[in-house]
Amino acid sequence: MKSFAIVGAGAVGCYYGARLAQAGHDVRFLLRSDFGQISQNGISVRSIHGDFDLPDVNCFQHSSEMGCVDVVIVAWKATSNAHYQSVIEPLMHDKTVILTLQNGLGNVEQLGEIFGKTRVLGGLCFVCINRLAPGEIHHSGGGPIAMGELILGVTDRLKHLSDLFKGARIECEIAPNLGEAQWRKLVWNIPFNGLCITEGGIDTKALLASPEGEKKVRALMKEVIDAANHVGFIIEDDYAEVQLNRTYPMGPYRPSSMIDYVEKREVEVEAIWGEPLRRAQQAGAPVTLLQRLYEQIVQLT
Repeated sequence: MKSFAIVGAGAVGCYYGARLAQAGHDVRFLLRSDFGQISQNGISVRSIHGDFDLPDVNCFQHSSEMGCVDVVIVAWKATSNAHYQSVIEPLMHDKTVILTLQNGLGNVEQLGEIFGKTRVLGGLCFVCINRLAPGEIHHSGGGPIAMGELILGVTDRLKHLSDLFKGARIECEIAPNLGEAQWRKLVWNIPFNGLCITEGGIDTKALLASPEGEKKVRALMKEVIDAANHVGFIIEDDYAEVQLNRTYPMGPYRPSSMIDYVEKREVEVEAIWGEPLRRAQQAGAPVTLLQRLYEQIVQLT
């Protein structure tokens, strides 16, 4: 694994791609609206793990210009998934693997249907990363990538890719069960991304500062944990408290879906709320709070 393509070079894609490039890897960035500024000025990262600049970025406007790579890292919003095949196919050779760092459920399965399940890995980013301006990335909260295979369990390539990330100063841990890791992230994403929208476009600090807001967060977290258990992924009850304790030190963090909402961009409604709701209902889980939140977000967006 010597070459990487970053598909969806927003906050997450730019941060991890820049880390890999800083470590000496061949990293190619697919850019759209930010191409002009990043091609001229590079990427600047302000991080709790050390600031750095990447002045020379190997960037492109079309995937057909990038050549084949060993690893395609998908970091765009799930709202762009209709373009999976047209964008990723030109980047593939016989042994190319795809690592998606997207939120929610359904992404790895969709990639597996198009490119083959044995090619696909998923990564869950438990971090606070925002794009302040084109090429300006702020990494304000730590946490690992939990990385796992779609179907193959713990493989040598998974271990190798995890080691490559660690060598690039990216905290990474192996998820033997990718589905469980996805639901663990939903314990945070469903309430915080959702309530920060429905409460009027507020940050996590403002949400938790209100006793009613904190009560809603706790109730939704409990419901998501119960839903995961019904689906077949056992998450301990005190995991909600673990996530809350990680959130308070973040301060006024703006979740990505809330940013999309207030800036009038398309929100990842189905991946983060719709698909988990449908899977929970199919498993017989009582998810009245999630259903109400999903319906509110659909109306607002």
